[in-house]
Amino acid sequence: MSIDSTAITPAGAGVSPPHATELREAMLALTRRLRRQRPRHYLTPSQMQVLGDVERSGGSSAPVDLAAMQGVRIQSLTSNLNALEAEGFITRSPDPGDRRRLLIRITDSGTELVAADREQRDSWLAEAMSEELTQLERDVLHLAAPILWKLARSPEPLVQQA
Repeated sequence: MSIDSTAITPAGAGVSPPHATELREAMLALTRRLRRQRPRHYLTPSQMQVLGDVERSGGSSAPVDLAAMQGVRIQSLTSNLNALEAEGFITRSPDPGDRRRLLIRITDSGTELVAADREQRDSWLAEAMSEELTQLERDVLHLAAPILWKLARSPEPLVQQA
């Protein structure tokens, strides 16, 4: 793979749908590859997502906040939270600041599972980048990471129902 400098769009120009499609498809393909690098365990990808979101939020989060992070309803989280609690990866307890709310807290074993999951995928990605990419391509990806985060955090438009 090499970088085609003629494909660079001038500043102020719009992004063409084919460029957006190519980027989306490449990110999806890489995401699928990264999922296949996960350690073998019995948790579903959505359960790992919940566990990772709790860990990223500082180790505790309210169900309403988890649902907002994932773009789902609280009811959609219930089975994942039940499974994670049954396996000892999270606990639920009243929020000390508002006893009407529950807080989801990650346990030590949940933190260890998330760390092992990330370590395996990060190791695969680092090795693949070292073996498959030139230094320039690795530098471009390093520069692209904050840009991709910016896109990921951009406001979501309302989707019209057909």
